[in-house]
Amino acid sequence: MSDVNSSGALSKVLADYSLTRQSAAETKKNNEMGRNEFLKLLVAQLENQDPTKPQDNGEFVAQLAQFSSLEETQKMSASFAGFASAFQSTQHLQATSLVGRPVHVKSDSTALGSTGGVSVIADLAASTSQATLSVYDGAGALVDSYDLGPQSAGRAEFLWTGYNADEQRFPAGMYTFRVAAYDGGTGRAVPTFLSANVNSVTIEPGGSLTLNLAGIGPKSLDEVIQIN
Repeated sequence: MSDVNSSGALSKVLADYSLTRQSAAETKKNNEMGRNEFLKLLVAQLENQDPTKPQDNGEFVAQLAQFSSLEETQKMSASFAGFASAFQSTQHLQATSLVGRPVHVKSDSTALGSTGGVSVIADLAASTSQATLSVYDGAGALVDSYDLGPQSAGRAEFLWTGYNADEQRFPAGMYTFRVAAYDGGTGRAVPTFLSANVNSVTIEPGGSLTLNLAGIGPKSLDEVIQIN
C-alpha cells in the first residue's frame, strides 16, 4: 500500500484535473482549490494510508474544519471587497453633486464672487470675552472689520456679505480673513475655515477624491468640515 505522501497518489489526483497538462494561465486558475478538490485529496489520503497505522479520525475532522473556516473567510473577504467597491462608487457619485456648491475647508484666504458672501467658521479653543473679524484685500489692505463680541469655546460661524457699511459691494477677488480672540487685552489668532465653491472633482488613482475649490485650489474631501 502506497503512503499518502508518495508522488504516485498525489499525481493521480492532480491528473484527474489535468493540472499538469494545462498552460500557465489555466494552471493558476485551477490551482485555486475548492471544496471538490479538497474532498478528492482527502479520499486519496484515505485510500493510500497505511492500514497498520491508520490516521486518527480527529485529524480528518480537524482538516475539514480548517478547510470550512478558510472557505468562509474567503467568502467574507469577497463580500467585503464588493461592499467596499460599491461604497466607493456611491461616494464618487455623491461627490459630483458638490460641483457648484460651497464647502468649508481650513484656510485664511478665499475668493469673493460677483454675488454672495463668504462664510467664516472660527474654531475657538476656549471661550473669550471679545473676538474680532478682519478682512483684507489681495494687496493686504484692511477693508472691513467686525466686533464679534464674547464667544464660547467651539466652532462659531459668521457671514461676511461682501458689502461695506454704505451697501457698496467689494470687488470680486481674493480676500484674507483673520479672527482674533482677546483676553486681558492680549489677542490670539483663531484657526478659520472658509467657504469656497467647488469647481470640479478629481478622482485620484487610488480612489480618493480631490475637490478643486475656487480661490483655494485642490483640497481632499477629508478636509471638508461643512457642506452648504
